Amino acid sequence: MVNLQTNLRFCYLILKKENILQKIAVFVDVQNIYYTTRDVYQRQFNYRLLWQELMAQGDIVLANAYAIQRSDDQQHKFQKALKHIGFKVKLKPYIQRSDGSAKGDWDVGITIDIMAAAANKDINTIVLLSGDGDFDLLLSHIKAEYGVKTVVYGVSALTANSLINATDEYHKIEQSLLL
Repeated sequence: MVNLQTNLRFCYLILKKENILQKIAVFVDVQNIYYTTRDVYQRQFNYRLLWQELMAQGDIVLANAYAIQRSDDQQHKFQKALKHIGFKVKLKPYIQRSDGSAKGDWDVGITIDIMAAAANKDINTIVLLSGDGDFDLLLSHIKAEYGVKTVVYGVSALTANSLINATDEYHKIEQSLLL
């Protein structure tokens, strides 16, 4: 067992030295992921499992989760769990819509942060968790302008086709990524 661990660590160090491993920046539209997994599966997304999947592909250099701020114990526990996994949690005030849904107005903030990350020479892969088609032009732009690889995770029934078409890699959020 020790030899296997030593060999795996050695392979990892070689890949890292040769710059073969991806340098990943992750951006999570928490509201979008919450509502789409709830509406389609009646379950919650497994952020810890996502983190493990991404770590197997490279180094997570940056990880932001964009959420709304509520005075709610469940939300505080959830945000604390995200921080424990490794995400930086960015919060905006809670806005209640007439239909009962909540809005945090994070699209512009996510866009600015993705643009900054794509321009960073230490990052070569941008991972976005969202089904929001508003991000399609952003992904097309950063691929063309900075040559970064783009990856999207979304619930297929509620992910815009334009977003799927704009990304290099699309991963369906299915039962295996849920709690």
